[in-house]
Amino acid sequence: MRCKLIALAMMFYGSIAVAADEQAVAENYADLAYAVYEDALITAQQLQTATDALLASPSEEGQQAAKAAWKQARVPYQQSEVFRFGNSVVDDWEGQLNAWPLDEGLIDYVASDYSFELGNEGAQLNIISRTEVNIGGEVIDMSTLTPELLASLNELAGSEANVATGYHAIEFLLWGQDLNGTSAGAGARSYTDYMAGNDCTGGNCDRRSDYLRAVTQLLVDDLVYMVNEWAPGKQDNYRSKLLAGDSQEVLDIMLFGMGSLALGELAGERLKVSLEANSPEDEHDCFSDNTHNSHFYNAQGIFNVYMGSYQRVNGEMLSGPSLADLVKAKSPATAVSVKAAFELTAKRLQIMVDRAEQTESAMKYDQMIGEGNEEGNKIIRDSILALVAETRAIEEAARAINVGNLQPDTAGHEF
Repeated sequence: MRCKLIALAMMFYGSIAVAADEQAVAENYADLAYAVYEDALITAQQLQTATDALLASPSEEGQQAAKAAWKQARVPYQQSEVFRFGNSVVDDWEGQLNAWPLDEGLIDYVASDYSFELGNEGAQLNIISRTEVNIGGEVIDMSTLTPELLASLNELAGSEANVATGYHAIEFLLWGQDLNGTSAGAGARSYTDYMAGNDCTGGNCDRRSDYLRAVTQLLVDDLVYMVNEWAPGKQDNYRSKLLAGDSQEVLDIMLFGMGSLALGELAGERLKVSLEANSPEDEHDCFSDNTHNSHFYNAQGIFNVYMGSYQRVNGEMLSGPSLADLVKAKSPATAVSVKAAFELTAKRLQIMVDRAEQTESAMKYDQMIGEGNEEGNKIIRDSILALVAETRAIEEAARAINVGNLQPDTAGHEF
């Protein structure tokens, strides 16, 4: 599936006949955002169905089904992150859905020696075990775990490591802590953490169930909001305001988003930081060992925006006027070099995915970042270098269509 996504989009690249105008490219960009957020909502609702089934009748099979639904939900969401940079409506909202790394002791029980942010008052709070908490003299009633309450606990006491909601909170509740460091193995939470009475493990099973219900409902609600912001035919949503402006500014947002996700976020925050620290605490999907896929789909999202195409979760392929069209019309040579840069990134990240999913002797991302793991470290370094080269190519594409001074966000990293 992963190879096919990029291969199908490359077919569209080779079949460009007429250059699109800038307004048509901007409108197609909004169409892609609407589709990818709609898919994120659809898969989040499927995740909610799976978690509801697990809580109604806890079993190993039900837990595995919920885990599979969580991984599927990550596929469209990670492709949506390219819309975050430059679109304030997304950037101001996304932390509630995808903030990481998190100090999981805020939410539930953890190992006694778990690592957390120094000075974080909430790092060992264990919301699930408490009905109220006193932070800085303020007493917070937590007797009823609601989506609204959980949202209010994000960044509790001013710490960004206090993440109470979103995909990674759900991930932790399904997998539990990964106590394997940079060795093989993911989180190993038992489904019995959701059993009733004497069959309950981990304590507070009713509260844990309430938390999972509330946090999953909040995820769905948040995605409903974003789908509406990008929906066509509305008078006062973000999409209508974006498309009412200068189409050249939309192209700037598109290219800035692509470059910033590729460079500062993916190459920097998600790859470089974890590699240099040899730290599974800085791994993106750290409980489930799904990080290689999340990285891959981030890169796919960047490519989607450039190509003006997106393969929906139902298999439908959307395609329309694109940046690729504009670049090819202005500078065929630049179009060739940009295409080559995207292909190199796809190849490097596919190596990461294939290595992580080998049937025998798989090497997950948290193993790749281990100190002294020459093969794994090289896979990540090669991916970083490809993303840096891709960002340069995005800047070339911007110059070709007269979008100047792009300056993608580096997140403070040097490459």
